[in-house]
Amino acid sequence: MEKSGYGRDGIYRSLRPPVDFPKEPNLSMVSFLLRNVSCYPDKPALIDADSGETLTFSQLKSTVIKLSHGFLNLGINKSDRVLIFAPNSIHFPLCFFAITAIGAIATTANPNYPVNELSKQLNDSNPKFAVTVPELFDKVKDFNIPLISLAGNVTEFPLVSVKQTDTAVLLYSSGTTGVSKGVVLTHGNFIASSLMVTKDQELAGDIHRAKVQIGNALVSMAKFDFEMFLRNVEKYRATHLWVVPPVVLAMAKQNVVDKFDLSSLKQIGSGAAPLGKELMEECAQKFPQAVVMQGYGMTETCAIISMENLAFGVRHTGSAGLLASCIEAQIVSTENPKPLPPKQLGEIWIAPAELEGLLVSHPEILDAVTIPYPDDEAGEVPVAYLVRSPNSSLTKEIFQKFIAKQVAPLKWLWKVTSISSFPKSIPGKSLRRELKAKLRPKM
Repeated sequence: MEKSGYGRDGIYRSLRPPVDFPKEPNLSMVSFLLRNVSCYPDKPALIDADSGETLTFSQLKSTVIKLSHGFLNLGINKSDRVLIFAPNSIHFPLCFFAITAIGAIATTANPNYPVNELSKQLNDSNPKFAVTVPELFDKVKDFNIPLISLAGNVTEFPLVSVKQTDTAVLLYSSGTTGVSKGVVLTHGNFIASSLMVTKDQELAGDIHRAKVQIGNALVSMAKFDFEMFLRNVEKYRATHLWVVPPVVLAMAKQNVVDKFDLSSLKQIGSGAAPLGKELMEECAQKFPQAVVMQGYGMTETCAIISMENLAFGVRHTGSAGLLASCIEAQIVSTENPKPLPPKQLGEIWIAPAELEGLLVSHPEILDAVTIPYPDDEAGEVPVAYLVRSPNSSLTKEIFQKFIAKQVAPLKWLWKVTSISSFPKSIPGKSLRRELKAKLRPKM
């Protein structure tokens, strides 16, 4: 029991050494993350893989300072919300830091969102200003949200009192458990998350992950193209990757990988979806010089919950590692709220209310259940089972298009199957476990 961290109260506690978090209340995440810039002013901080544009740490700080003053001059004040609606680029973190440096709240939206999904999020977040790019202008022009300009020559951050307990960002979840929800995260949340990851690096003897606070460079790509991704790893001698399972799959199996020198890689980390043991081992064989690992986190926890670290005990390839420093967790039976000790199986239930709600809004669908289905590229994809009205004449393809018009691509239905009825519990809830066991072999 001691090796698992499981206590008599039914709670698992991290076995990692605790982290000393700063106790100073008046501390913003930007001040914390950029506090050591003078130690490495000329080191590259941000690299745009598409254009080759590079900002050193001193340039990063001076640009963030100018932007923060510009935002203040526009009338953005502490606790105002500012939308960043843009693809990946080195300008994204600049705007993010500048917004939070003055105590305003940064909120983001997926640039792939259709207008109706973006509308839902903006109605909820109600931003005062927006930062966007020309190619996305048509999506935001009808919301009457003004854009941003840059300030003049200044060298210090504006004098705005920002506390660790102040809200820094309003991030929206991916919507896997229903409609995307706005998650409030404080400056202290980001400071803690940064320190927790840095502590893990120190314990593993690794100080090269992409952490601004310890002087490492971050390379960004506006759009993902696998061959361009490989070319950039070679060009910039990237040492650490955090990617999603489909990228790991491609790295393990596609022959184009052999065209590039990827010997600089020391770590290939995966997140966002489960990475199977077999795929991890296959990728590790392809890149013997790199550690292939995965972590688990959520928007609500400022990303980190657990991750692997070779400094802690025996590896269990395919797992998401041990709890991160200072994390407590409880695993509960799916049959009742009883906490489970080690070596017992619990589940994380996904309640796909958003997709089901959209499906039953169609007049020819009487009931709907969506469940996850394993997929080599995406990890999991949504599959829908429908009870259609007796006179329905619509095809499965039409139902798929009906959903695709209303949600982001990650929520598109991979398969649609019609059945007569669903197994239900006494209170009337669909029994997804029975549904998966009964119907999956037929797919």
